[in-house]
Amino acid sequence: MASLNLLPHPASSLSHSLPFSSSSTCSSSFARGFVPCCNIHVLKPKGNLQTSQRRRYLRPFLVVKSAVDVADPPPTSSGYSGDTSSDPISSLKFNLLSAVSGLNRGLAANEDDLRKADTAAKELEAAGGLVDLSPDLDKLQGRWKLIYSSAFSSRTLGGSRPGPPTGRLLPITLGQVFQRIDILSKDFDNIVELQLGAPWPLSPLEVTATLAHKFELIGSAKIKIVFEKTTVKTTGNLSQLPPLDLPRIPDAFRPPSNTGSGEFEVTYLDKDTRLTRGDRGELRVFVIS
Repeated sequence: MASLNLLPHPASSLSHSLPFSSSSTCSSSFARGFVPCCNIHVLKPKGNLQTSQRRRYLRPFLVVKSAVDVADPPPTSSGYSGDTSSDPISSLKFNLLSAVSGLNRGLAANEDDLRKADTAAKELEAAGGLVDLSPDLDKLQGRWKLIYSSAFSSRTLGGSRPGPPTGRLLPITLGQVFQRIDILSKDFDNIVELQLGAPWPLSPLEVTATLAHKFELIGSAKIKIVFEKTTVKTTGNLSQLPPLDLPRIPDAFRPPSNTGSGEFEVTYLDKDTRLTRGDRGELRVFVIS
Protein backbone atom coordinates (compact mmCIF):
# COMPACT_ATOMS: atom_id res chain seq x y z
CA MET A 1 0.00 0.00 0.00
CA ALA A 2 1.33 3.38 -0.95
CA SER A 3 1.97 5.93 1.75
CA LEU A 4 -0.89 8.25 2.59
CA ASN A 5 -0.51 11.81 1.36
CA LEU A 6 -3.28 14.27 2.09
CA LEU A 7 -1.50 17.37 0.81
CA PRO A 8 -3.44 18.77 -2.17
CA HIS A 9 -1.68 19.47 -5.42
CA PRO A 10 -2.62 22.57 -7.45
CA ALA A 11 -5.18 21.43 -10.00
CA SER A 12 -3.81 23.80 -12.63
CA SER A 13 -0.28 22.40 -12.52
CA LEU A 14 -1.55 18.82 -12.71
CA SER A 15 -3.83 19.54 -15.63
CA HIS A 16 -0.91 20.92 -17.65
CA SER A 17 1.04 17.72 -17.08
CA LEU A 18 -1.69 15.51 -18.56
CA PRO A 19 -1.94 15.07 -22.33
CA PHE A 20 -5.72 14.77 -22.24
CA SER A 21 -8.59 15.38 -19.84
CA SER A 22 -9.28 12.66 -17.35
CA SER A 23 -12.49 10.64 -17.62
CA SER A 24 -11.89 8.38 -14.64
CA THR A 25 -14.26 7.98 -11.73
CA CYS A 26 -11.82 9.97 -9.61
CA SER A 27 -12.44 13.19 -11.51
CA SER A 28 -14.31 14.75 -8.60
CA SER A 29 -11.35 14.13 -6.29
CA PHE A 30 -9.01 15.53 -8.93
CA ALA A 31 -11.10 18.69 -9.19
CA ARG A 32 -10.69 19.23 -5.45
CA GLY A 33 -6.94 18.98 -5.80
CA PHE A 34 -6.22 15.50 -4.44
CA VAL A 35 -3.96 12.95 -6.10
CA PRO A 36 -5.94 11.35 -9.00
CA CYS A 37 -6.74 7.68 -9.44
CA CYS A 38 -7.00 6.92 -5.73
CA ASN A 39 -9.43 4.44 -4.23
CA ILE A 40 -11.16 6.15 -1.32
CA HIS A 41 -12.83 4.17 1.48
CA VAL A 42 -14.89 5.56 4.30
CA LEU A 43 -14.49 3.58 7.50
CA LYS A 44 -17.80 3.37 9.40
CA PRO A 45 -17.95 2.74 13.17
CA LYS A 46 -19.53 -0.25 14.81
CA GLY A 47 -22.06 0.01 17.61
CA ASN A 48 -23.90 3.02 18.96
CA LEU A 49 -22.03 6.28 19.44
CA GLN A 50 -23.06 9.67 20.71
CA THR A 51 -23.77 12.37 18.09
CA SER A 52 -20.53 14.26 18.78
CA GLN A 53 -18.57 11.02 18.73
CA ARG A 54 -20.29 9.93 15.49
CA ARG A 55 -19.45 13.21 13.73
CA ARG A 56 -15.86 12.99 14.87
CA TYR A 57 -15.55 9.37 13.86
CA LEU A 58 -17.21 9.72 10.47
CA ARG A 59 -14.60 12.15 9.16
CA PRO A 60 -13.41 10.32 6.04
CA PHE A 61 -10.13 8.44 6.05
CA LEU A 62 -8.31 8.28 2.71
CA VAL A 63 -6.84 4.87 2.02
CA VAL A 64 -4.63 5.01 -1.08
CA LYS A 65 -4.25 1.60 -2.68
CA SER A 66 -1.98 2.74 -5.48
CA ALA A 67 -0.57 6.11 -6.40
CA VAL A 68 -0.89 5.24 -10.11
CA ASP A 69 -3.13 2.29 -10.89
CA VAL A 70 -3.21 2.70 -14.68
CA ALA A 71 -0.56 4.45 -16.75
CA ASP A 72 -1.63 6.98 -19.36
CA PRO A 73 -1.76 5.42 -22.85
CA PRO A 74 1.23 6.52 -24.93
CA PRO A 75 0.36 8.93 -27.74
CA THR A 76 1.12 8.13 -31.35
CA SER A 77 3.59 10.07 -33.44
CA SER A 78 0.92 12.63 -34.24
CA GLY A 79 -0.23 13.12 -30.67
CA TYR A 80 -3.41 11.05 -30.76
CA SER A 81 -4.18 8.82 -27.80
CA GLY A 82 -6.13 5.60 -27.96
CA ASP A 83 -9.26 7.19 -26.43
CA THR A 84 -10.99 8.83 -29.42
CA SER A 85 -14.54 7.56 -28.89
CA SER A 86 -15.94 11.06 -28.33
CA ASP A 87 -14.67 12.37 -31.69
CA PRO A 88 -15.41 10.27 -34.82
CA ILE A 89 -12.88 12.16 -36.95
CA SER A 90 -10.10 11.65 -34.40
CA SER A 91 -11.01 7.97 -34.21
CA LEU A 92 -10.78 7.59 -37.98
CA LYS A 93 -7.48 9.46 -38.06
CA PHE A 94 -6.16 7.17 -35.33
CA ASN A 95 -7.26 4.11 -37.33
CA LEU A 96 -5.44 5.38 -40.41
CA LEU A 97 -2.24 6.16 -38.50
CA SER A 98 -2.40 2.71 -36.94
CA ALA A 99 -2.82 1.09 -40.37
CA VAL A 100 0.28 2.79 -41.82
CA SER A 101 2.51 2.61 -38.73
CA GLY A 102 5.52 0.33 -39.04
CA LEU A 103 5.42 0.31 -42.87
CA ASN A 104 8.51 2.51 -43.32
CA ARG A 105 6.47 5.11 -45.21
CA GLY A 106 5.12 2.34 -47.44
CA LEU A 107 8.41 0.71 -48.45
CA ALA A 108 7.57 -2.34 -46.30
CA ALA A 109 3.89 -2.54 -47.30
CA ASN A 110 2.41 -5.67 -48.86
CA GLU A 111 -0.92 -6.04 -50.63
CA ASP A 112 -2.83 -6.52 -47.39
CA ASP A 113 -1.20 -3.42 -45.89
CA LEU A 114 -2.11 -1.38 -48.97
CA ARG A 115 -5.73 -2.52 -48.76
CA LYS A 116 -6.04 -1.70 -45.05
CA ALA A 117 -4.48 1.73 -45.47
CA ASP A 118 -6.70 2.56 -48.46
CA THR A 119 -9.84 1.46 -46.59
CA ALA A 120 -8.94 3.56 -43.54
CA ALA A 121 -8.17 6.55 -45.76
CA LYS A 122 -11.49 6.28 -47.61
CA GLU A 123 -13.40 6.21 -44.32
CA LEU A 124 -11.65 9.40 -43.19
CA GLU A 125 -12.19 11.07 -46.58
CA ALA A 126 -15.90 10.24 -46.48
CA ALA A 127 -16.29 11.60 -42.94
CA GLY A 128 -14.40 14.79 -43.77
CA GLY A 129 -16.41 15.53 -46.91
CA LEU A 130 -15.27 17.26 -50.08
CA VAL A 131 -12.28 19.58 -49.75
CA ASP A 132 -12.54 23.11 -51.12
CA LEU A 133 -9.24 24.99 -51.05
CA SER A 134 -10.51 28.10 -52.80
CA PRO A 135 -11.33 29.97 -49.57
CA ASP A 136 -8.91 28.04 -47.38
CA LEU A 137 -5.66 27.80 -49.33
CA ASP A 138 -3.76 28.91 -46.23
CA LYS A 139 -4.47 25.48 -44.73
CA LEU A 140 -1.77 24.12 -47.04
CA GLN A 141 0.83 26.46 -45.59
CA GLY A 142 3.66 24.86 -43.65
CA ARG A 143 6.03 21.94 -43.53
CA TRP A 144 4.36 18.54 -43.84
CA LYS A 145 5.94 15.20 -43.01
CA LEU A 146 5.18 12.20 -45.21
CA ILE A 147 4.30 9.15 -43.14
CA TYR A 148 2.93 6.92 -45.90
CA SER A 149 2.92 6.59 -49.68
CA SER A 150 1.21 3.65 -51.33
CA ALA A 151 3.54 3.95 -54.34
CA PHE A 152 6.63 3.25 -52.22
CA SER A 153 5.53 -0.41 -52.10
CA SER A 154 6.97 -0.64 -55.62
CA ARG A 155 10.38 -0.47 -53.88
CA THR A 156 11.52 2.58 -55.86
CA LEU A 157 12.12 6.08 -54.55
CA GLY A 158 10.22 7.48 -57.50
CA GLY A 159 7.00 6.02 -56.22
CA SER A 160 4.59 5.34 -59.07
CA ARG A 161 7.03 7.01 -61.45
CA PRO A 162 10.46 5.65 -62.47
CA GLY A 163 13.00 6.16 -59.75
CA PRO A 164 16.13 4.66 -58.19
CA PRO A 165 15.51 1.27 -56.60
CA THR A 166 16.20 0.48 -52.97
CA GLY A 167 18.25 -2.60 -52.32
CA ARG A 168 21.70 -4.08 -52.77
CA LEU A 169 22.28 -2.92 -56.34
CA LEU A 170 22.00 0.71 -55.33
CA PRO A 171 22.27 1.01 -51.53
CA ILE A 172 20.09 4.01 -50.82
CA THR A 173 18.43 4.41 -47.44
CA LEU A 174 15.42 6.69 -47.41
CA GLY A 175 15.20 9.03 -44.46
CA GLN A 176 12.49 11.56 -43.67
CA VAL A 177 10.42 13.06 -46.47
CA PHE A 178 8.79 16.49 -46.18
CA GLN A 179 6.73 18.87 -48.28
CA ARG A 180 7.27 22.57 -47.69
CA ILE A 181 4.46 24.72 -49.08
CA ASP A 182 4.41 28.52 -49.27
CA ILE A 183 1.08 29.84 -50.53
CA LEU A 184 2.42 33.37 -51.10
CA SER A 185 5.41 32.52 -53.29
CA LYS A 186 3.69 29.38 -54.68
CA ASP A 187 6.75 27.33 -53.74
CA PHE A 188 6.19 23.61 -53.37
CA ASP A 189 9.33 21.77 -52.28
CA ASN A 190 9.74 18.04 -51.78
CA ILE A 191 12.57 17.52 -49.28
CA VAL A 192 14.10 14.05 -49.09
CA GLU A 193 16.77 12.86 -46.67
CA LEU A 194 18.96 10.09 -48.14
CA GLN A 195 21.90 7.99 -47.07
CA LEU A 196 24.05 6.75 -49.94
CA GLY A 197 26.08 3.63 -49.36
CA ALA A 198 29.82 3.66 -49.96
CA PRO A 199 32.42 0.87 -50.23
CA TRP A 200 34.32 -0.02 -47.09
CA PRO A 201 36.08 1.68 -45.33
CA LEU A 202 34.27 4.84 -46.44
CA SER A 203 31.31 6.07 -44.41
CA PRO A 204 27.86 6.41 -46.01
CA LEU A 205 27.16 9.78 -47.53
CA GLU A 206 24.23 11.67 -46.00
CA VAL A 207 22.47 14.19 -48.23
CA THR A 208 19.28 16.20 -48.35
CA ALA A 209 17.71 16.64 -51.78
CA THR A 210 15.24 19.48 -52.26
CA LEU A 211 13.07 19.18 -55.38
CA ALA A 212 11.76 22.69 -55.96
CA HIS A 213 8.40 23.17 -57.69
CA LYS A 214 5.86 25.89 -58.30
CA PHE A 215 2.22 25.08 -57.72
CA GLU A 216 -1.18 26.38 -58.71
CA LEU A 217 -4.73 25.50 -57.72
CA ILE A 218 -6.57 24.25 -60.83
CA GLY A 219 -9.77 23.14 -59.14
CA SER A 220 -11.49 23.21 -55.79
CA ALA A 221 -9.03 20.65 -54.43
CA LYS A 222 -6.70 19.79 -57.32
CA ILE A 223 -3.14 21.10 -57.40
CA LYS A 224 -0.69 21.17 -60.28
CA ILE A 225 3.05 21.33 -59.60
CA VAL A 226 5.81 22.17 -62.10
CA PHE A 227 9.37 21.09 -61.39
CA GLU A 228 12.13 23.73 -61.43
CA LYS A 229 15.37 22.34 -60.00
CA THR A 230 16.94 19.97 -57.50
CA THR A 231 19.31 21.13 -54.79
CA VAL A 232 21.53 18.57 -53.07
CA LYS A 233 23.13 19.42 -49.73
CA THR A 234 25.46 17.13 -47.82
CA THR A 235 24.83 16.67 -44.12
CA GLY A 236 26.61 14.94 -41.27
CA ASN A 237 30.41 14.99 -41.46
CA LEU A 238 30.38 16.76 -44.85
CA SER A 239 27.83 19.43 -43.97
CA GLN A 240 30.41 22.17 -44.61
CA LEU A 241 30.29 21.53 -48.38
CA PRO A 242 28.22 24.04 -50.38
CA PRO A 243 24.89 22.92 -51.89
CA LEU A 244 24.80 21.77 -55.49
CA ASP A 245 21.99 22.90 -57.81
CA LEU A 246 20.92 20.52 -60.55
CA PRO A 247 18.99 22.43 -63.21
CA ARG A 248 15.87 21.17 -64.89
CA ILE A 249 16.42 18.89 -67.86
CA PRO A 250 15.39 20.58 -71.12
CA ASP A 251 12.08 19.32 -72.47
CA ALA A 252 13.76 18.00 -75.65
CA PHE A 253 15.87 15.59 -73.56
CA ARG A 254 13.20 14.72 -71.04
CA PRO A 255 11.81 11.15 -71.21
CA PRO A 256 8.08 10.86 -71.93
CA SER A 257 7.45 9.43 -68.47
CA ASN A 258 8.97 12.52 -66.82
CA THR A 259 7.20 15.67 -67.97
CA GLY A 260 8.40 17.78 -65.06
CA SER A 261 4.86 18.38 -63.82
CA GLY A 262 2.19 16.49 -61.97
CA GLU A 263 -1.24 16.79 -60.45
CA PHE A 264 -2.81 15.54 -57.28
CA GLU A 265 -6.03 16.08 -55.35
CA VAL A 266 -6.29 16.92 -51.68
CA THR A 267 -8.92 14.50 -50.38
CA TYR A 268 -8.75 15.36 -46.68
CA LEU A 269 -7.29 18.33 -44.84
CA ASP A 270 -7.35 19.73 -41.33
CA LYS A 271 -4.87 21.59 -39.15
CA ASP A 272 -2.53 18.61 -38.68
CA THR A 273 -3.39 15.90 -41.25
CA ARG A 274 -3.50 15.89 -45.05
CA LEU A 275 -4.38 13.13 -47.52
CA THR A 276 -3.74 13.35 -51.25
CA ARG A 277 -4.51 11.13 -54.24
CA GLY A 278 -2.04 11.40 -57.11
CA ASP A 279 -2.65 11.31 -60.84
CA ARG A 280 -1.49 7.69 -60.83
CA GLY A 281 -3.64 6.55 -57.93
CA GLU A 282 -1.01 7.17 -55.29
CA LEU A 283 -2.28 7.70 -51.73
CA ARG A 284 -0.10 9.88 -49.53
CA VAL A 285 -0.60 10.66 -45.85
CA PHE A 286 1.04 13.72 -44.28
CA VAL A 287 1.10 15.20 -40.80
CA ILE A 288 2.12 18.73 -39.97
CA SER A 289 5.76 18.96 -38.89
